Amino acid sequence: MADSASMDNSSLVEGGSSVRRSLAIRVAGALLCLAVSYVHLVDQSFFAFDKGPTYVLVGYAILELAGIVTGVLLLVRPARSVWSAGALVAAGPMIGYVLSRGPGLPGYSDDRGNWSEQLGVASLVIEVLLLAFALAAMGPRSRP
Repeated sequence: MADSASMDNSSLVEGGSSVRRSLAIRVAGALLCLAVSYVHLVDQSFFAFDKGPTYVLVGYAILELAGIVTGVLLLVRPARSVWSAGALVAAGPMIGYVLSRGPGLPGYSDDRGNWSEQLGVASLVIEVLLLAFALAAMGPRSRP
C-alpha cells in the first residue's frame, strides 16, 4: 500500500515538473516570436513603414502581426498548429535574409551583400532559436 502511494506522489512530482518545463518552453517560444516582430519593427523604423518595395513592406507587416499573434497563442493555446506557425515566423525571415543578401529581391537591393549587419545577424540568432524550439515542441512524444 505504501509503495503505490509513493508511486502516486512521484508521478505527481514528475507531472508538475513536466508542466513547469512545458510552460517554460512556451514562454521562451512566445518571447522569441515577439522578438522576431520587434527586430523587424526596428528595421523598418517602427511604425514609419518605410520599407520598399511594397511587397517587402507587406511582408514585414504580416510577419510582425504573425509573430505577435503566435506569441500570444503559444501562451494560451499551445497546440501543434501554433508551434507550426512559430516555425513559419522563424523560417520566413530566414529565407528573406538569404534572398535579400544573396541574389537580391526584385526592386530591393538595400541589403544585397550585407551579410554582417548587426540587426540582421541578431534576427537570425533569434529565428534559429525559435525554429529549434518549435521543431522540438512538435517532435515525436514518447509514450509509456
